Amino acid sequence: MKPLDMDKKAEKPAAAPTVQTEEKIDFSKVEIEPLFADFVDFDTFSKSDFRAVKVLNCEAVKKSKKLLKFTLDDGTGTDRVILSGIHEYYEPEELIGKTCVAITNLPPRPMMGIDSCGMLISAVHHEEGAEKLHLLMLDPHIPAGAKMY
Repeated sequence: MKPLDMDKKAEKPAAAPTVQTEEKIDFSKVEIEPLFADFVDFDTFSKSDFRAVKVLNCEAVKKSKKLLKFTLDDGTGTDRVILSGIHEYYEPEELIGKTCVAITNLPPRPMMGIDSCGMLISAVHHEEGAEKLHLLMLDPHIPAGAKMY
């Protein structure tokens, strides 16, 4: 028997949930830098403005082997340019459309004649003597300009 208030349309059976198997990563050969021994007071930490940014464009900086020039949506309506020395680890075209984390309240810093207005956040470690870098990327559902706490 069906309850009287049940929808009269036949309900489709729910699709079986897909199970994603997580890739096993061997961290046994990973070396990380030791944590800082000095504490930073909360007021100092609070002055850093971490924001979600969307990569609108990314290109290699001419005459530089390391630098990538990012044009970013930081939620303000004005494009932000940040230069990052990560070309050894990423090709520019693979980063377009990604959502990353940036510190947005650093003073502009000229590099190769271009003002870099912030810093993208990356994770760095060493593995078997080689430096590895991973640009911190966020869920694409997080909007540009969302504040990180």
